[in-house]
Amino acid sequence: MPLINRLTVGAAASLIAVPVLVGAGLAMWQLAPQMPLAAQYAALCVVAYLIGSVSWGYTLLILARGEDIRAFGSGRTGMSNTLRTAGGKAAVAVFVLDCSKGVLAVLLARFAIGPGPPEIVAGLVTLCGHNWPVFLGFRGGRGILPGLGGLSVMAPWVALGAAALFAVVTLSTRYLSLGSIVGTLFTAAASLALTLWWGHDRLYTAYACIGAALILWQHRDNIRRLLSGTERRLGAPAQRN
Repeated sequence: MPLINRLTVGAAASLIAVPVLVGAGLAMWQLAPQMPLAAQYAALCVVAYLIGSVSWGYTLLILARGEDIRAFGSGRTGMSNTLRTAGGKAAVAVFVLDCSKGVLAVLLARFAIGPGPPEIVAGLVTLCGHNWPVFLGFRGGRGILPGLGGLSVMAPWVALGAAALFAVVTLSTRYLSLGSIVGTLFTAAASLALTLWWGHDRLYTAYACIGAALILWQHRDNIRRLLSGTERRLGAPAQRN
């Protein structure tokens, strides 16, 4: 099937949004210092949400096979379902692209407006865009990778620890979801501990805790399956729903 015939409205919107967002980000970087603070935050929220709404797992599978990833497995658009549905290479691509959403949004906030509160807003709004993307009828991913990307800019050592723990738990249990949940809980707990005992920035801890709550909410079906013993293990292919 020709590529143009495989494109859906959601995939086309995501692809069109990329150059538009590059232009919007550059314009914001140049113009933000002359804008009122409220306008800066309004522009940041719009750009960050749309960055998050670019659903790479969905778009790549549409381009490759003309199929909606949400019709398979967990029905989500993130790396885990991409791995089960489209294989390792596609999953690596989604890992890099989804992480970059959080990184780019937080860096835009830092350099266009300043460090601290703008970074927190950008990171959380991007995570919301990923989980509830406007281009896909508000049905997206679970938030792990854009959340990790934003965290890697704000608190890189916490992000590294969370990623390492995710890898250890996932490889030892063969449950991707369990690795994600444990890594998320570690992020919140480690951030709180660093704030209480070593003066870690409270705003970054707020990002870690609020982001963790949003991510865990998106994993509520995984938690139910883990408790009932029916969760899919790593390597199990996704079935069409």
